[in-house]
Amino acid sequence: MTGTLQAALAAIDVANAADPTMEEGQPAALLYGQRMSEELARLFPDASEPLQIAARGQHVERWLLPRTDYPEGRVGYLEWRREQGRRHAERVMGIMADAGYDAEAIETAGRMLRKEGIKRDPQVQALEDVICFTFVRHYFAPFAGTRTPEDLLDIVKKTARKMSPEGRARALVDFDLPEPFASAFRD
Repeated sequence: MTGTLQAALAAIDVANAADPTMEEGQPAALLYGQRMSEELARLFPDASEPLQIAARGQHVERWLLPRTDYPEGRVGYLEWRREQGRRHAERVMGIMADAGYDAEAIETAGRMLRKEGIKRDPQVQALEDVICFTFVRHYFAPFAGTRTPEDLLDIVKKTARKMSPEGRARALVDFDLPEPFASAFRD
């Protein structure tokens, strides 16, 4: 690991350590970033440094813009999510600049965090696959208890659609998904 990569990851961790929400005895954003890095290392062991940084910073300081600041419903959710992506990109790009990355690497990470080129750019798609794997592995079970079976199936289908064909195939191997959830990853 290069010194610039270590500096960038450490700066993201410091920022996320300020999350007031605790999960498993740690700030939730810090734990999420660590889980994203672990999933990235499993799925894409040769990931570029911008992808490693984007994965760790995917939710950097997310708690600073609460979902409740936006209207209820899908439109409000999408506005909030879009703004979060913009904010995360700007924050991570600043961290990368401070760590000494060049403009190309910084913009590459920014594009990934804004999800520009999903399904077309392999690195953006790799980040999306890691996000989906992290959700299924760590957050799906607790989340499932808050939704109706119909809503949950719809969410699983949307998650699977975001993934690459390779990611969906691997999910079927990595996770013991019951039907009809497994079928969402086969479609």
